[in-house]
Amino acid sequence: METWTTTGSMNSERWQHTASVLPNGKVLVTGGNNNDGYLSSAELYDPSTETWKTTSRMNSERGEHIATVLINGTVLVTGGNNYGILRSAELYDPSTETWTSTSSMNSKRVKHTASALPNGKVLVTGGQNADVLNSAELYDPSTGIWTATGSMNSRRVHHTASVLSNGSVLVTAGQSKDGFLSSAELYDPSTGTWAETGSMNSGRSWHTASILTNEKVLVTGGQSDDGLLSSAELYDPSTGTWINNHNGNSSQEEITVSVLTKRKMFGIGEWSNVSVV
Repeated sequence: METWTTTGSMNSERWQHTASVLPNGKVLVTGGNNNDGYLSSAELYDPSTETWKTTSRMNSERGEHIATVLINGTVLVTGGNNYGILRSAELYDPSTETWTSTSSMNSKRVKHTASALPNGKVLVTGGQNADVLNSAELYDPSTGIWTATGSMNSRRVHHTASVLSNGSVLVTAGQSKDGFLSSAELYDPSTGTWAETGSMNSGRSWHTASILTNEKVLVTGGQSDDGLLSSAELYDPSTGTWINNHNGNSSQEEITVSVLTKRKMFGIGEWSNVSVV
């Protein structure tokens, strides 16, 4: 029977942080917020010892940012909030445990997505600054330069982005000024354009989306007009349709989940409690 066990706690209480699985199997946690304000601190979790150690700090304090593991193993951190929405970006090198600044995004963003594409570039979508955004941009690690790409059909924040096996990117749901979204759309990196695909059965935001071994995408939880959700839906890329899945055990909002080796799941809650299954 699959079970959850408690593991070591982080060195700092934090929420609105990120957790990224590195090529060496360790997990990098960055930034966030606690009673002391926004954080620049970062720490590493070693699954082999179930322990945490501090690593070098980011150049900027930030929460609600996004961290993306690049093909070369470095980690790109973008945007976020520090008593003002940020457009800055920085890179973490796991081999030296150091941070370096890279060029800033074209737009300030928080609550956006940033996905590593098969071609090595990073696609950033949506989020918000003064308004909810539908714009998207690409980061090229080889040049450190950001370029605009096609805009999404819908403005959205608190959405998800999943890179499918064919290289396209599925963006799901989120919120706009008009409320919760059930729509989904696909980005084609070869053309830089977006196309709408089937809508989910429920509008939701703050959900998670996970690509399964059968290449379907599982969307779970979040919140909607009805409150917190335990429902789940499956997207089939071959048909572009969604089906309802069994409800989860509990409503979940604003969770961070990373997949470890041997299909273990590493969940970090809003503060410092950590569990491994």
